[in-house]
Amino acid sequence: MDMTIHQALHQTVLKLLRPLVRVLINHGVSQDAFAELSRQAYVKEGFAHMASRGKRATVSGVAALTGLSRKEVKRLNEADGDALGAEGHRRNKAIRVISGWMHDPDFQATAEPAKLAIEGDGPCFAELVKRYSGDITPVAMLSLLQDSGNVSVDNGYVTLEKKAFIPMATPLDRLNILGTDAGELIETIGHNMMAVPESRLFQRKVSNALVHKDALSEFRELSNQRSQELLEEYDAWLSRHEVQDESEAAYVAVGIYYVEHTEQEITP
Repeated sequence: MDMTIHQALHQTVLKLLRPLVRVLINHGVSQDAFAELSRQAYVKEGFAHMASRGKRATVSGVAALTGLSRKEVKRLNEADGDALGAEGHRRNKAIRVISGWMHDPDFQATAEPAKLAIEGDGPCFAELVKRYSGDITPVAMLSLLQDSGNVSVDNGYVTLEKKAFIPMATPLDRLNILGTDAGELIETIGHNMMAVPESRLFQRKVSNALVHKDALSEFRELSNQRSQELLEEYDAWLSRHEVQDESEAAYVAVGIYYVEHTEQEITP
């Protein structure tokens, strides 16, 4: 019998939820807490759904759309659902600082990121941070980049050691990556499901289920190197098209991920 759209969606949601629930269980988050977050997500998206269709977004309308009571909709709409917002802000600023260091001629030496004095006249780390992070102090940014392994400090000079910012110093950093990057991937897939062909976004992957286990480390190294090179090329292009006026700015991102399974997943 052909599978209905709802049946297919139910199976898809389970595939999405299992790795997420694995993370939640590992961090002691109960099903009740997850259910509360699910209700809040329904409410936030309910308001956004109505607004995107030119309708007046009301508590009653969202209640009808989501199946929640008006009282629940009102309560959940007033709740703070962006506890990781500050971590995301720090992450974006750090990415901008590294990108500026790599592409701004003022902070380069022979087309490579220069070793910068922490402070001083002319190009220095403090000036780099001021130019590209704005509201984060040089001391705070230096600490963040040291924790992530991106920079080293020696005799008052800062050296860029890693061009990719992958913050792993705190659980909040890691959880923010999970929420932001996984959310963006799902957003792209969801858009492509509804959009006409000419408006679809790029979404591709390569996979092979018959790769010899002994070859995995070689491919992992190859994919890391080539992916990093491609992302640096994209980053350089984006840096050349930045604007100072935020009212004219748009957000864009391209992500690459790697995953491997050496054993078949056991599904109970």
